[in-house]
Amino acid sequence: MDKYQEALSSSAVLSNDEAVKEEVRKLTADSSRYETEEVYRFLLSSIDLTTLSSEDSQRSVAAFTQRVNDFDNDHPDIKNVAAICVYSNFAEVVKTTLDVEGVDIAVVAGGFPSSQTFLSVKVADVALAVADGATEVDVVINVGMLLDGNYEDLTDELIEMKHNARGAKMKVILETGALLSFEMIKKAAILAMYSEADFIKTSTGKIYPGASLEAAWVMCKCIREYYERTGRKVGFKAAGGVRTPEDAVKYYTIVKEILGDEWLTHDLFRIGASSLANAILGKITGNEEKYF
Repeated sequence: MDKYQEALSSSAVLSNDEAVKEEVRKLTADSSRYETEEVYRFLLSSIDLTTLSSEDSQRSVAAFTQRVNDFDNDHPDIKNVAAICVYSNFAEVVKTTLDVEGVDIAVVAGGFPSSQTFLSVKVADVALAVADGATEVDVVINVGMLLDGNYEDLTDELIEMKHNARGAKMKVILETGALLSFEMIKKAAILAMYSEADFIKTSTGKIYPGASLEAAWVMCKCIREYYERTGRKVGFKAAGGVRTPEDAVKYYTIVKEILGDEWLTHDLFRIGASSLANAILGKITGNEEKYF
């Protein structure tokens, strides 16, 4: 048995589809108790504010970034978003425009959103983005290799991208909507963490269905188990289809109840979103917001 099979076979995380759905139902049944201003403020500060459009340009990304700058002046009593997330070729635009502290520069890289290109291209994409100022890189797991059981090449790819990130955080996107069972999501989560991922992330939001509460439950259970075995904390990011404050609170509930308050930080919990930021801001201000 190789080290990858050993890591997978030794996991005790529940992955039966019906059982997972029931666990999520029970866990989130009373999530409304967390629909408070304090939680909404935290959720806003956990957002990777994202623009990933074919229409993105240097001008539009600079304007997008400027809104984050302006937020500090317009809402000095509310903590800003966690990061700005853009395509890798715009890292330098964000770096030169961003002038507020505490907001990271995140990019999607490594053949996003399909991970279907040469490894040398993936590695170069990551390295160039970091050289241009990215402090976080979101890369996609090679789903084809995962489905074929080619775990060694899959993990080698991720490790090489991580090493070429040169200190930037690496979030590994599992593309859970393409994985047709919770058992497969479990495998993806474990392999990503053993490949030095700093975060595991649900989805690209581009091709397949986005985040689901069930996928989040499995991923957080895997993070807890991994931490108990290794002592290393891996973050969780929900992305793709998280559009309402109430939905965001349910992901908050799963992280809080499974991983605990120590995971409710900028460094270990994120939500990838665009319109969600306005909806949560509205919950805080009591007004309809179209700020971002």
